[in-house]
Amino acid sequence: MGTLSLIKLGGSLITDKRREKHARDEVVTRLAGEIAELRRGSEGRWIVGHGSGSFGHVEAHRHRIHEGITSPEQLPGLAATADEAARLHRLVIGALREAGEAPYSFAPSSGLISVGGEPAELHFEPLRRALDLGLLPVVYGDVVMDREQGCSICSTETLFVALVAALQERGRGVDRVYWLGETDGIYDPSGSTIPEIREVESGGDVLDQLDGASGVDVTGGIRHRLHACLALAQRGVTSWIGNGLVEGSLERAVGGDPHAGTWIRP
Repeated sequence: MGTLSLIKLGGSLITDKRREKHARDEVVTRLAGEIAELRRGSEGRWIVGHGSGSFGHVEAHRHRIHEGITSPEQLPGLAATADEAARLHRLVIGALREAGEAPYSFAPSSGLISVGGEPAELHFEPLRRALDLGLLPVVYGDVVMDREQGCSICSTETLFVALVAALQERGRGVDRVYWLGETDGIYDPSGSTIPEIREVESGGDVLDQLDGASGVDVTGGIRHRLHACLALAQRGVTSWIGNGLVEGSLERAVGGDPHAGTWIRP
């Protein structure tokens, strides 16, 4: 079956997070084509995930859904958050189909339960079977039911960490995780890209230096992403964070290009 790798299309990449519910259609179309081309030239398996950008994040922030449900008045906001996240998801699915792919939608809201904002149970079999068939599973940041606070936001970062754990527990190794955003990786205090972060040596120091997200984001932006990368590194999985606005950057990263983006290694 070959290797298994994950790709995350950041919400700040596929939407303009400073403009409410504004998708970057041309970016989504180009990236869908690059992913399809990558799959055609690879014997491995892939899972794609994407953020909610200025769709789900805006509604979650407006109705404070990321804090859980504290009153019935929030319920329409919960429904709006889930609907907007799914609306962007349909755009991504449509672009992948137009690029010749066979995407399989996997909504965290239908397969994951959290407790206090952390994943507790993941119904993994549908996604695994989709992988085995040769489909392209596509996941996204979503509102999930929570046993303690009614609901919580399950970011794609949180979901990827849970998926990698589930895969490893079932004997499926993950080769790499590629995180595409709108920056050239992780920046140092001077604004230069850090080429490599070793989880044990420097991960915590870099994390402390980072700000949050641009635009409206209820999950933490680049700090949250690096935190997920460090959690994956503890599981032996290498990540790459790079600029999805640069055409061909994903292909070069998959080829192991050391001269762009930031590599986070165990």
